[in-house]
Amino acid sequence: MATGRLGVGETLEALNAAVGPGSPVWFKETHARHLRVRDFLAPRSALQARFRDGQVPECVFRAVSCLQGPGVAPVLRCAPTPAGLSLQLQRPAVFEHVLGALASYATPAKPASPGPRVVLHCPALRCNSGTLRLSQLRAVLVADHLVRVLRAHGVRVCSVPPVRDPHMSTFLQKLRVEWPTASKSTSTETLRTCVLANLNGSKEATLPPGVLGRLCLKELVEQRGTAGYDPSIDHCLVTEDVLSVLSELQEAVRHWPEGGHPGPAGRPDAGVDDCVVIHVVSCEEAFQQQKLDLLWQKLDDRAPHKQKHLVCGPVKMAGVPGTQLTAPQYYRLRHAQVCEASALKHGGDLAQDPAWTETFDILSVATIKFEMLSTAPQSQLLLAHSTISTKGTKSGTFVMYNCARLATLFEGYKHGTEQGLYPTFPLVSSLDFSLLHDEGEWLLLFNSVLPFLDLLSQTVSLAGTPGLHIPVRTEMVCKFLVQLSMDFSSYYNRVHILGVSIQQGGSAGNVGKAEHTGNEDAPGCFSFRNLGHTSLVRCLLAYSF
Repeated sequence: MATGRLGVGETLEALNAAVGPGSPVWFKETHARHLRVRDFLAPRSALQARFRDGQVPECVFRAVSCLQGPGVAPVLRCAPTPAGLSLQLQRPAVFEHVLGALASYATPAKPASPGPRVVLHCPALRCNSGTLRLSQLRAVLVADHLVRVLRAHGVRVCSVPPVRDPHMSTFLQKLRVEWPTASKSTSTETLRTCVLANLNGSKEATLPPGVLGRLCLKELVEQRGTAGYDPSIDHCLVTEDVLSVLSELQEAVRHWPEGGHPGPAGRPDAGVDDCVVIHVVSCEEAFQQQKLDLLWQKLDDRAPHKQKHLVCGPVKMAGVPGTQLTAPQYYRLRHAQVCEASALKHGGDLAQDPAWTETFDILSVATIKFEMLSTAPQSQLLLAHSTISTKGTKSGTFVMYNCARLATLFEGYKHGTEQGLYPTFPLVSSLDFSLLHDEGEWLLLFNSVLPFLDLLSQTVSLAGTPGLHIPVRTEMVCKFLVQLSMDFSSYYNRVHILGVSIQQGGSAGNVGKAEHTGNEDAPGCFSFRNLGHTSLVRCLLAYSF
């Protein structure tokens, strides 16, 4: 039996190593139809390219069948089929291994040693909240998502700039965006001195009002070569606002703030070699941010050399000619549509019911985040102006609906246990997971629980990314949550997870009696099989948006 966390990546790596040197030939199955008979497949075409006449040597069969190693899932059998070499895992053993150590599959392991410090800079948060554009809102939500993912992996992150506008702070709270606040600005005296020194005392007579000077950046752009800077960058007009931006970045790098979680607070003169600055900007702000990046390097010899730019594509709203909506207008539109859709589904004017206020707020934010994050950040995003439906399966509303189903399920079990209707939950090791033979159960574990952390690590990578721009794939998380919700919804509608209480159904050994009676609020029979169900779904709340 494997030790430690089982991983899809580790299993695939071991499978390909067992086949021998060359290109990978194995892939993981995802479709329910294929998972009925196999979990991994080496296609016949790939085997024919690897082995003469496609005949797999006996030693490869033995190596695959006896596969072992850190993170490698236990193999049940490996057999040739018309499709290729088919492999199935020991599913009960995988169920027990995963559900017996659930936390390690829901939370990334902390790194053994501290990785790079990340200063995550979102210029849009210096704007007035009332005029925030949709493209800027997208940048804010991508930045917030990036902070959460990096911190989940144990990366030390400092978010810049601290928000000083109370209206912006209120709007961020509505969006469930956690961002630091501040009441005073940082000093720009040191940077102003550097600017004047670079100007060598000369001052152009034609400078616009409020401009301290014009600094040439062409030489820096040429030095960077093909790094990704816009070759048309020539110079930068230096103003007090520009110096204020650079001062905030400089302060974050040199004096790690208390908000730079996790890690030591307020460490003076922290080295820049272990620091990466990520600028998350809208496409309208990208050119100016490149200038500021270069200006910082020109004025400060301790500016981090590792600066990355994540440019979010434009956001358009279909059916809204002329002036586009601002971010607050967009929020009010989606909030009104969520209230309208819920009223059509449940009846009555629920928007006036205080008990529904928080629910509508949460559903509105989930809808907005899914819309903004479900397309790759670098691509253009086209938003629909039409009314939201609660019947669709591709939205944040659908995901939150299934999250609420899970919460209700667990709450019902908790209350039932307190009232003596259900037995207390036994040790996972005492459950018989061979009773879990419904295809939906394996689908949830194999396609959702098992590969979740691998997927999360693929959404952003700080290691070895060449060039100026950093790829971030927020859409992968959204697609994952939608598919998870669809699989769980299908399973939930087909299988009674709790079943009948002890008082209602009698014997706990009566396994299948209540499969088609009543609903989850009026449970059927409760057995070891039902306990296995409950153990499986206990993990799913960890993947809520």
